[in-house]
Amino acid sequence: MEIRGPLELPALREDIELSTADELTLVGELALPQKTAPVATLVTLHPLPTAGGFMDSHILRKAAGRLPALADLAVLRFNTRGTTSQRGTSEGTFDGGAAEQFDVAAAMDFVRDRALPRPWLLGWSFGTELALKYGREHDIEGIILLSPPLHRATAAEVAAWARTDHEVVILVPEFDDYLRPAEAQDRFAGIPHARLIAVEGGKHLWVGESQTRRVLTEIVAAVNPVALPLATHWPR
Repeated sequence: MEIRGPLELPALREDIELSTADELTLVGELALPQKTAPVATLVTLHPLPTAGGFMDSHILRKAAGRLPALADLAVLRFNTRGTTSQRGTSEGTFDGGAAEQFDVAAAMDFVRDRALPRPWLLGWSFGTELALKYGREHDIEGIILLSPPLHRATAAEVAAWARTDHEVVILVPEFDDYLRPAEAQDRFAGIPHARLIAVEGGKHLWVGESQTRRVLTEIVAAVNPVALPLATHWPR
């Protein structure tokens, strides 16, 4: 059968809870390869909850649905404070990206406690702001930024990544609503080792199977390139 849409491939899926330093409980899910140990971990940070973003935002849901089976990756998804999905509602109230630093830390504590390997922060839109602002504080291999708007991360916070050896991968859609490739080149120029990928025909929400496959392929190219090319069909 063709791998597309919301299809979930075989994986070990576990409902989890994260505990923050300010005593909130966040709800989430961990998806692991079914038959092998994961080779790397994606800690996903979802789009803006006040604009409908949550742990089930489609690229993150499809990453969890496909990449444990296709690329031997662990995928951790969770709702930041005050955010609701089918999994439930995380405690607390949306704080515009400030107190959400504790949410990122709680996810990284979980990764450490479970000994999940080679963690990467995978942020989409608002989630890229959290990755840029707080990712340097944690033991990660790198960050992957999907459709970064650069509304909350300051120029200084972006430039600070130049002083790290973390990998920085940035996917910028050609027709993004907030930040398009030419401007992104300028605004990320202070990180010499960043890899900026301009996606022809791409839009902020990455709608459509062709855009989904492109995004997932670029994620795997950064994290576990030996798994490429990603299969497009799965045995029934």
